[in-house]
Amino acid sequence: MVQRFAALAVAAMLWSPAAAQERPIRIVAFGDSLMAGYQLAMKDAFPAKLEGALKAKGLNVQIVNAGVSGDTSSGGLSRLDWSVPDGTDAVIVELGANDMLRGINPKVTRAALEQIVSKLKQRGIEVMLCGMLGAPNYGEAYTKEFNAIYPALASTNDLVFYPFFLDGIAADAKLNQRDGLHPTEAGVDTIVTRITPKVEELIARVRAKRGAQ
Repeated sequence: MVQRFAALAVAAMLWSPAAAQERPIRIVAFGDSLMAGYQLAMKDAFPAKLEGALKAKGLNVQIVNAGVSGDTSSGGLSRLDWSVPDGTDAVIVELGANDMLRGINPKVTRAALEQIVSKLKQRGIEVMLCGMLGAPNYGEAYTKEFNAIYPALASTNDLVFYPFFLDGIAADAKLNQRDGLHPTEAGVDTIVTRITPKVEELIARVRAKRGAQ
């Protein structure tokens, strides 16, 4: 009898709100080559370095690298369901750079991103959206329409929003590889430093939801 009550007490502790708070927060870093870590060791890619930075702050997180080099927003949508497993608490969405580089109609990009966000929210997953900026060589009209995609989606869907994923490193030769498009290890460090406060905001949303359950 004593053993039975002890087992019940342990079970109650495991399922208590406090224990739920202690479970690792599972985040999927979902994007293209900027997320995958093009030409970098996996330990130097954005997801791994972000996880390290958050753990250094005492945050219990697990970040999965679901970046695919060359992926467009439509490509991301097509693989979303199997790239984001059950049990995921939050997703950092970083897509659109390849859409822009290929001159894909911004309406197509926006529609794909809208579906990605909608599917994740339907599953009860918190979403952080990372914005991208259009290159001026496609003309003012294209750039204006492309740039408007991200803040509009973030506002409409109440997402944690980081306006420009490459903020602080874009066009800086010292922080980019020879192609001028992909960050070096030092460039990834800069991105992580700048984006961490927003990821902490995402984590706070996950914890608030757990506490309300």
